Amino acid sequence: MKTELVTTLKRQATKILADRHESKEPVLITEHGKPSAYLLDVADYEAMRQRMAILEGIARGEAAIQEGRTITQDEAKDRLSKWLK
Repeated sequence: MKTELVTTLKRQATKILADRHESKEPVLITEHGKPSAYLLDVADYEAMRQRMAILEGIARGEAAIQEGRTITQDEAKDRLSKWLK
């Protein structure tokens, strides 16, 4: 992964973006020697957000199982049939 200073980004944004498009790798932006932000492709960012949403749903489901907040398939069918009427 490439790393760039925030001042370099300010001065050479077009070049950094062109390089990023070519390499397809995220760019770590540093500020005062510390990581500040990542520069990534829009499609990569959206795919990452979608994966995170799926993982959060799985985590909620696992928590519900551990807490005993589950119902049987027959109970689910009964609830859905009442809701769909």
